[in-house]
Amino acid sequence: MSYGFFNVPVAKNEPVKSYAPGSPEKAQLKAALAEARAQELDVPMYIGGQEVRTGDKVRMAPPHDHQHTLGYFHQGNASHVEAAINAALAARSAWANMSWEQRAAIFLKAADLIAGPYRAKLNAATMLGQSKNAFQAEIDSACEIIDFLRFNVQYMTEIYKQQPQSSEGIWNRLEQRPLEGFVFALTPFNFTAIAGNLPTSAAMMGNVIVWKPANTQIYSANVLMEIFREAGVPDGVINLIFVDGPTAGDVIFKHPDFAGIHFTGSTGVFQHIWKTIGENIFRYKTYPRIVGETGGKDFVMVHHSSDAKQVATALSRGAFEFQGQKCSAASRAYIPESLWPKVKEFMVADLQSMNMGGTEDFRNFVNAVIDEKSFDKIAKYIDQAKADGQEIIAGGTYDKSKGYFIAPTVILANDPGYVTMCEEIFGPVLTIYVYPDAEFEKTLDILDRTSIYALTGSIFGRDRYAVELATKRLVNAAGNFYINDKPTGAVVGQQPFGGARGSGTNDKAGSALNLLRWVSPRTIKETFVPPTDYRYPFLSEE
Repeated sequence: MSYGFFNVPVAKNEPVKSYAPGSPEKAQLKAALAEARAQELDVPMYIGGQEVRTGDKVRMAPPHDHQHTLGYFHQGNASHVEAAINAALAARSAWANMSWEQRAAIFLKAADLIAGPYRAKLNAATMLGQSKNAFQAEIDSACEIIDFLRFNVQYMTEIYKQQPQSSEGIWNRLEQRPLEGFVFALTPFNFTAIAGNLPTSAAMMGNVIVWKPANTQIYSANVLMEIFREAGVPDGVINLIFVDGPTAGDVIFKHPDFAGIHFTGSTGVFQHIWKTIGENIFRYKTYPRIVGETGGKDFVMVHHSSDAKQVATALSRGAFEFQGQKCSAASRAYIPESLWPKVKEFMVADLQSMNMGGTEDFRNFVNAVIDEKSFDKIAKYIDQAKADGQEIIAGGTYDKSKGYFIAPTVILANDPGYVTMCEEIFGPVLTIYVYPDAEFEKTLDILDRTSIYALTGSIFGRDRYAVELATKRLVNAAGNFYINDKPTGAVVGQQPFGGARGSGTNDKAGSALNLLRWVSPRTIKETFVPPTDYRYPFLSEE
């Protein structure tokens, strides 16, 4: 058998394609969209390498065109959760013992498949299934998942290279073992990249996975699974199931081999999961790893020294790209009185120029929210704001006759504690509070205590003293903090993502910190010449 210390290709961020008129990528994507719309898929679960069809079919439709059928997925039950766990455990020994460079090669191949032959197909699936426009799909289901795969391989090698010092006559070694059991990946609808990263980051470190995506992301999850299989992920290593949350949780969180959960979703669900794990802690072979990124009520804090046009652009993009359905989306802003008239003028002009409609028309900046439940929730917030006498600066309208469309809405709150300044809405709604210029420091304190969340936030200002003050005063208010930029758009390898407080465990997806959660280290000490006398020198007299 041959051996070597291997250097993996240096990770670089995948370039974002422009999809400009006449570009080859635009033609390829339009063709992929047309092909996808022209067929109805029959999407199975994948358990131990088997395609599982139950006959209990659930319809999939574009959120922006809910009368069109994209296909059906086969819904499972508790028996399929058990089967997925068993398949994962059966695959565990061979996968955990596979040489790390072989695991690395699989996921590097997956990245290249997405960058090349699958790019248009995966982007089209995200555009149709999750109502993302071409640019939002490109930065998500192409570039970000590619970056996750490539950078995580690099981080994996860096983790494996870390070794302790050794004293004379001793050799100390450190090895990183996969967790003892299986990992449950529970993934959200809003980012195809997150849905791909949560199972693969843990699998890359030698773990086996039971993966349950959100129902509204299954259309693109199916393409991800196709890619993983073509890349060479062995049968049983990643098992994809379509089961409702309570059913899956009832089986998984009572299983003795449950070793960890990788989660992105709501704070309420995550807290319930944590509580359930605590109630079942006596059942497990080992203490499970609990890694979660949850909600946000992300802020933009503006100082009077800021440039009004820059602020308006950051709010227009940060609040309304992908209809505000990002856990990092700008959801509340604090703007000084002196700057507000100009910011308002620029922002209203921006919103009036935005087209809203289906993703197949590349001229549309705004598309649909994910489903009817989300639509109704967001509409209720808007109606309540109107009833409560809050001023609607822009938008405030909605229509679900063809798709779940909500116009980008800006609310001017008369109270910094108003409900839309505090609660996560997860839609195209931005609430603004205008404060007296002289109350900058007071407003920083209000901002810091307003929300339970601490995911992302930003400070705008040309006065460096004000920027420094906000950076220090808001040290615990955001895990990703931006200066003179919108609070969205974290890039793998550049801004590892995650927050604290009610926003999660801050284990920073897109960094080595996250991968360290999926290994259990073992230290090995070898003594070359062991002693043959129990007596220590201190026992002897002078």
